[in-house]
Amino acid sequence: MQKSLLITLIFQFTFLINGQEIRKHLFPTPEIVNLTEKLFSPTQLTIIYNQEDKRLMPSILEVQNNLLQLGINVDIIANRYAYHANTIELKIDPNKNTQSYTIDINQCNISISAGSSVGLKYGLISLSQVLQYAKENDGIPCLYIADRPDFERRSIMLDISRDKVPTMQTLYMLVDKFTSWKINELQLYTEHTFAYENHETVWKNASPMTAEQIQKLDSYCKANFIDLVPNQNSFGHMKRWLIHEEYEHLAELTKPGKTIWGMRSRNSLSPVEPGSLDLMKDLYAQLIPNFSSQYFNIGCDETVELGVGKSKALCAEIGKGRVYLDFVLELKEEVDKYDKTVQFWGDIILHYPKLIPEIPKDMISLVWGYNPNHPFDKECAKFKEAGLEYYVCPGTSTWNSILGRNEHAFANLRNAAINGNEYDAMGYMITNWGDQGHWQPLSTSYPTFLYGAGLAWQTDANIDINIADNLSKFVLNDNSETAGQALVNLGNAYLQTGVETDNSNVFHQLLIRRKQPLKSDRWLNPVSKRDIDKTIDYINTNMAIIESVPMNCIDADIIKAELAQACALSLHACQLALVKLQTSNTDLANISQEDRNILIKELEEIIKGHEQTWMLRNRIGGLSDSSIKLNRVLNSYK
Repeated sequence: MQKSLLITLIFQFTFLINGQEIRKHLFPTPEIVNLTEKLFSPTQLTIIYNQEDKRLMPSILEVQNNLLQLGINVDIIANRYAYHANTIELKIDPNKNTQSYTIDINQCNISISAGSSVGLKYGLISLSQVLQYAKENDGIPCLYIADRPDFERRSIMLDISRDKVPTMQTLYMLVDKFTSWKINELQLYTEHTFAYENHETVWKNASPMTAEQIQKLDSYCKANFIDLVPNQNSFGHMKRWLIHEEYEHLAELTKPGKTIWGMRSRNSLSPVEPGSLDLMKDLYAQLIPNFSSQYFNIGCDETVELGVGKSKALCAEIGKGRVYLDFVLELKEEVDKYDKTVQFWGDIILHYPKLIPEIPKDMISLVWGYNPNHPFDKECAKFKEAGLEYYVCPGTSTWNSILGRNEHAFANLRNAAINGNEYDAMGYMITNWGDQGHWQPLSTSYPTFLYGAGLAWQTDANIDINIADNLSKFVLNDNSETAGQALVNLGNAYLQTGVETDNSNVFHQLLIRRKQPLKSDRWLNPVSKRDIDKTIDYINTNMAIIESVPMNCIDADIIKAELAQACALSLHACQLALVKLQTSNTDLANISQEDRNILIKELEEIIKGHEQTWMLRNRIGGLSDSSIKLNRVLNSYK
């Protein structure tokens, strides 16, 4: 009796371990995975494919290739009515949610059932991952997976206006990655980087997206079940337009005025200038027809100059919130002409909660916040109470960081997902900005892209995943499973310094605030030689792992090159801190000429590296703007 019980316990323990192991091979982790002790046995299979949606074929061929590598011969046929033993059948079940799917593997057959073609796509992605697991574990396990997304819309937004405009090759590569993570929306944040006719003054040096390129990208996204949503800021963040003489008359402030961000000018359109709406009409007419999406993001965030300049009298008369909303609604009227649903950033209207119920029900608010403790709960509740659809929008926190701020970002991503679920958000958007020169490389955002995608798909199932292991498997294709941890560690290197800075990290701020003595700096005051030395060792140790590991992803060489560049710039910031600490008042002006010469030579080489690695993924437009900011650091040494 005792022996029988022991055998049962051993079996149950082994079964539990195997169940946990297969979950590690599935990303995003599905809602339900039930494993049995049996194995799939056929050596000949027929995939029954009778769907008209040809977008499924690449995933079907991937499944076929994986099966062939397992020694299983596979035919693909389109006749569902002929009898075939040992089949993989793809079925549409109208009773299922559009994006949900089930996978049922018994000893003889495999069935994927879904609510639509997109659900079948997601099922095929998961089946391919099961087959990858089978290659490493001597057999295909019999199992049942039931899966569905928590958020209807799962979006990633790339900043292509400050200052990087990715090449088409980079964009296609990212679409492939995002598809495999079940992302279904992509936005390219645009201020001035679309080639608008008759506005060449604004974009001529920016290597903008053209209408033809957008159309090609739109088609590629559609083929991968991703919705490419047009995005054009339309109120605030219009400096790239308003700095030019022919547009400056549209600015709320043409000369510097006092705002909540200090002295500002030519950042926001003035809603009382008739030409402001006329400009946006023109831009919408040129941009929108290139997209098949039913949505359009008009931006309208951070209108910090509103009510300070030309609209001051009107704001005093009817209220700043009313002036803001009235202009947004005028923009909406223009978008309505194209039969599109407006998305807009929710930060400004949240300052005027009594106006939120006046927002039309066919508008979608984008509720953004980038701190771990951002009050998504309070903000989501306001839009839910008003009966409005909305997204929660956390961020990668890689901007103003060079190497990233992973711990900060992971907590922010979790906070947004938990509260987005709690308050029924329709969407989850991971934002990736490029403030102040876009010095961080794309690969620093991979950990947060991946983790955010998992949370957006199934929050509870993915909240505690091993992010590093998933990076190694699903991004870096690193069999040693060490590069993922090193990449996560590099994004946490800022923690080694013991210094926290707002909306940035210590490496970026050491360079930006270089003229400020450390001991009188409100953020950098805690910097110490011991912690900087520890940080330098930490960065070098993890970068050595990245350089030594044979990653097999398509962009492995680029990842290594751009991380080496980011590490070099971060280490340079550390060296700057060390030489300032050697002076009596921790001031740049008092460093020795010898140290100054070393910093100059080092940064000159880093700037060359910045320009070289930039071109690995991005167009040349914007590079000079980014390099100018690094050259300002260099000139301050001279």
